[in-house]
Amino acid sequence: MEPVLLVDDDIELCSMLEDYLARHGFAVTTEHHGELGLHRALTGEFAIVLLDVMLPGLDGFEVLRRLRTSSQVNVLLLTARGDDVDRIVGLEIGADDYLPKPFNPRELLARVRAILRRSAAAKPAKGAKNAIKHLSVGGIELDTGARTVTCNGVELDLTNVEFELLGALMEAPGQILTREHLTEVVLERRFNPFDRSLDMHISRLRRKMDDAADMGDQIKTIRSAGYQLAVPIAHSVSSDTPGAQHFTGRES
Repeated sequence: MEPVLLVDDDIELCSMLEDYLARHGFAVTTEHHGELGLHRALTGEFAIVLLDVMLPGLDGFEVLRRLRTSSQVNVLLLTARGDDVDRIVGLEIGADDYLPKPFNPRELLARVRAILRRSAAAKPAKGAKNAIKHLSVGGIELDTGARTVTCNGVELDLTNVEFELLGALMEAPGQILTREHLTEVVLERRFNPFDRSLDMHISRLRRKMDDAADMGDQIKTIRSAGYQLAVPIAHSVSSDTPGAQHFTGRES
C-alpha cells in the first residue's frame, strides 16, 4: 500500500479519510500538529503528504517552507481559506497541488493519484528506453530519460509539474496550447476557469528559466487562449499557410 502522511488537526476528517484511502490502496499515517507533521514528513517514509494550512504550532505554509529546504516529497495542500492568495502562496512555496475544503473524497483521491503518476514518471521503469525523448528548442534541452532540463547549458531544478508543462510546450513549439489542454494533459483533471494552479506553475517555470538564462519570456501568455513556447526567428521554417510560422524541435 502507498504510504500517505495526513497532517490535519480535524480528527474526525482524518479518521474518515484514513478509512476511505485505505479502501483504495493507501496506508495513512496522521499527525495533528504542525511541528510533528514536519518531523514525520522529513523521515522520507511517505509517497505524498496531505497538508492542511490551518494547523496548531507551525501552520501549513511554514511546514511546507521548512520541508522544501531538504525534501521534494509530493505535497497536496488542503485549505479551508477562500482567498485565492493563500492557494497561490502554497504553490509558490512548492506545493504540487492544492484542494480547497470542503472537498469530495473522490476528488482528493483523483488528485493524489495524479500527483503520484507524475512522480512515477520521473523514475522511468527498466526497459523503457524506447519511450525516452530528447527535445531541443531554441536553447532549451529536455531529456525525459534523465529528467533534466537546461537553458543555454544551465540546468534547471524543476518540479514534476513544471517538467511536464515544459515538455508539453516543447513538443508543440510555436503552437498555442489552451489552458484546458494543459490542465487535462499535465494536471490530469478537468479545466476550471477559477483554478489558478496552472497559471502559478507556469509563472514559477518562467521565473526559473529567467533566473538561469533570462529565457522566461519564451513562454508567452496568449490572452483568452493559452500558452505558447516562442522560438527565436532563426529556428522558424517556411509554412504552407501565408503569415503563419512553424517552429522546430528535435526529438530522438
